[in-house]
Amino acid sequence: MDIVVKGRNVEVPDHYREHVADKLAKVERYDQKLIRVDVELFHERNPRQSDNCQRVEITVVTRGPVVRAEACAKDFYAALDVAINKLDARLRRAADRRRVHRGRHAPVSVAAATAGLPTDLPSVTPPDDGLVDLQEQDDNQPWRIVREKEHPADPMTVDDALFQMELVGHDFYLFHDKESGRPSVVYRRRGYDYGILSLETTG
Repeated sequence: MDIVVKGRNVEVPDHYREHVADKLAKVERYDQKLIRVDVELFHERNPRQSDNCQRVEITVVTRGPVVRAEACAKDFYAALDVAINKLDARLRRAADRRRVHRGRHAPVSVAAATAGLPTDLPSVTPPDDGLVDLQEQDDNQPWRIVREKEHPADPMTVDDALFQMELVGHDFYLFHDKESGRPSVVYRRRGYDYGILSLETTG
């Protein structure tokens, strides 16, 4: 398993890289097919955010779905601990789901699969893998697109899309609905309620 630690406008010392490697060594017990773990550090410069000025984002690339977790704290060590706890829970659920499918039992419901996940997840930016920075923008526009990402279009059920959304810690997930054949988005509402948006095709 390759571990890549990088900082965005942050210098990452060697002793912190070693600390990250020690902490992440335990997550392999859930999946022996882990390919790479990307750990990215961010510093919030706003003084009003001093209690949560250090953010750690962890993205685990496996032969299965990507699993992601992030956390903010006063320092990078505390943020890493919280992020790894979230990551640990998501990898454990993914491992449980694989065991259920191999055993040919009924799949875990979305409510059961997400029962232990925190409901106060911050709004997050999708992982940087595959993202392209868009440099050329019209300066006259009040808005700008800063990143672009292509998303896999493998058909899946709504339940699978919700599970994938929980694994990456997002509040929404774009997918190709296996039943309707339409591009759709599942999203988090309050608590463990979810919504779904679909494109109506005209013909």
